[in-house]
Amino acid sequence: MTMDSIRIEGIRCYGYTGFLEEERVLGQWFEVNLTLWLDLSKAGKSDDLEDTADYRQAIARVKELVKTAKFNLVEKLAAVIAEDILQLDGIKQVRVQLSKPAAPIPDFGGNIIIDITRKC
Repeated sequence: MTMDSIRIEGIRCYGYTGFLEEERVLGQWFEVNLTLWLDLSKAGKSDDLEDTADYRQAIARVKELVKTAKFNLVEKLAAVIAEDILQLDGIKQVRVQLSKPAAPIPDFGGNIIIDITRKC
C-alpha cells in the first residue's frame, strides 16, 4: 500500500487551553498544521472525493476542539486532536503541529510548538 500525505497548514482559531487560569478564561490564538497520511492512489485515478479524505472535515474538527477544549496543557490538546483525526476514514497516521504564537512568558516573543505524530 502506498503512503501519501495531505498537508493542511495555518488552521488558526481562538481557544482556552493553557496552564494559567487567565488562558482558560480569556483565551488566546492557536495555530494548527496537520499532515494526514493515507493512500491517495485510488483518488489519483478516479478524481472522486469518495476516494480520498475530505480535509474540510479535518479542519472543522480541529477548529471545534480548539474552541471548546479547556485543558491545562497544549500537549493534551494536540493529543486529542490527533486521536480525533485518526477517526476519519482512510487516515493511517497524523502529524499535529500545534503552536501558541503569544505564549504568556515574560520577555519571550517566540513561538511554542507541540509536534506529535500518531498512528492507527
